[in-house]
Amino acid sequence: MHLKRIITAIVAFPLLSLLIIKGSVLLFTLFIGLVSLFALYEYNWIVLYDKKHAVFSSITLWGGLSGLLIISAAYINSLQLIIGLLVFNFIGAAILSMPQYKNSPGILNVVEKEIQGLIYIPLSLSLIVLLRNSPNGVAWVFFLLFIVFAGDVGAFYAGKFFGRHKLSPSISPGKTIEGSIGGMIFCMIIGYVFMRLFLPHINEPIIFLFFVIVNISAQTGDLFESQLKRAGKIKDSGNILPGHGGILDRIDALLFAAPVTYFFKEFVLTGL
Repeated sequence: MHLKRIITAIVAFPLLSLLIIKGSVLLFTLFIGLVSLFALYEYNWIVLYDKKHAVFSSITLWGGLSGLLIISAAYINSLQLIIGLLVFNFIGAAILSMPQYKNSPGILNVVEKEIQGLIYIPLSLSLIVLLRNSPNGVAWVFFLLFIVFAGDVGAFYAGKFFGRHKLSPSISPGKTIEGSIGGMIFCMIIGYVFMRLFLPHINEPIIFLFFVIVNISAQTGDLFESQLKRAGKIKDSGNILPGHGGILDRIDALLFAAPVTYFFKEFVLTGL
């Protein structure tokens, strides 16, 4: 399993790097849209484990379309349109649920899960597109990826060699407090080196606060997806990535770290 993870990473990372560096913003947005669709499908399969007939329903398909529209709004740098689309998605899901309520009162639960999924996946991913569109966007997308994946790798190896105390055994029995701390430290080290090389104009004291917040967010995202899977009684969200599971398994931390990174850059590190 570990060898598969390494091979997948060796193949995927250069392709992703090429897309970010050489690809146009449009191509990058299309890629994010595709990731969103796969992740939403996996999410629906998890949270609708007791309503498998609803995985491909009018409401979930509406959610997929709304997600693509939200990511498209990010492509044109329109936060106002993103907010409007979230509202219209809610209205549309409510309308679609009404003809089904008489025979299936549980349809309201599908609406709730659809709205949660839209915020959880496409909305978070749209902020990566906004980040890519911002000044120094390519460097900031890599910055986000490096600190999130560094935290993941650091937590894995620190937990493997030093882990003694469980972090949240009811959600993810394998995660330890020592692993969490190791992930935080490795995130800071890799993040600082990246900053000095590619974003040297950032105020250093502030950036360490950023590392702490984004790593906590990333670990929370990892645990949240584990919580979803535990509730859905499955181990992996999918098997599309050998050794890594599904798309959602790979981006769970990123989904929580991306909003923090975008808002930190735009509203704390103003003008950087």
